[in-house]
Amino acid sequence: MKLDYLLLDVFTRERLQGNALAVVLKGDGLLDNEMQAIAREFNLSETVFLTRPKNERNSAGVRIFTPYQELPFAGHPTVGAAVVLGLQGERTALRMEEKVGLVTALFEKADKRSGEARFTLPRLPLKLADLDDRLGMAQALGIEPEDIGCDVFAPAVYTAGVTFHLVPVRNARVLARAKPNQALFKTIFSHDHNSAYLFTLTPEERDNDIAARMFGMNLGEDPGTGSAAAALIGLLSDNADFGTGQADYILRQGKEMGRLCRITLQLRKEAEMLTHGAIGGYAVIVGEGALDL
Repeated sequence: MKLDYLLLDVFTRERLQGNALAVVLKGDGLLDNEMQAIAREFNLSETVFLTRPKNERNSAGVRIFTPYQELPFAGHPTVGAAVVLGLQGERTALRMEEKVGLVTALFEKADKRSGEARFTLPRLPLKLADLDDRLGMAQALGIEPEDIGCDVFAPAVYTAGVTFHLVPVRNARVLARAKPNQALFKTIFSHDHNSAYLFTLTPEERDNDIAARMFGMNLGEDPGTGSAAAALIGLLSDNADFGTGQADYILRQGKEMGRLCRITLQLRKEAEMLTHGAIGGYAVIVGEGALDL
């Protein structure tokens, strides 16, 4: 059996930057364990399998696997899948069936091998818990307790389909020197996937508003984590200085790894309630091939 696939770099316009992704174009007929084995073979942070949609009105089914498990939702696979589907079908509006639910995306073509996609969050972010053990977090991240906190933001656990520990840090210098202590990490960041998403505001940087790093999910450090950025929208909304209106941000991630990603975030509030969240970014095809199984 031959299975065609594409390799993309996501959250970037530049090849060999951003977050790498494999997209298997016709995953119909594959068993769950076969998809998992293929994802392990690619050994990227995520691999996408496109399938025929259950509802013919929709564009495709999208299954997302890390090398270790299937995810109900993830940001850079969703952007990458939307760009592939947009390039293949010359479509500007896409409806993708993911485990978390139906995801709608808008696509704009840049050239025959790249484009930009922005998708509405299928599930608005929800706060699960506060994080109060600043000493423990600091020790688990290799920083000082006074380094935790930024502007009005305090550590908390949020989910928009995948759970993350969101940890604001004082500035970009603290962000750059963070180094997880593996002996403490899972004990301190104990919710779900044991993932810590560190972020800070970057008023001194011209091309972005926020910088972030993500540790955990059995992946070490991830260069671009859309599902964590989606969770961050919840924290940004809860601390926004407006009750009705819209805010847009550009977030950088992966700089410390040499794989710079730029992720666009959008939130909209009405009467103090978050009513809309969206994530977006560019993706570019860097390779293609066929699995011979």
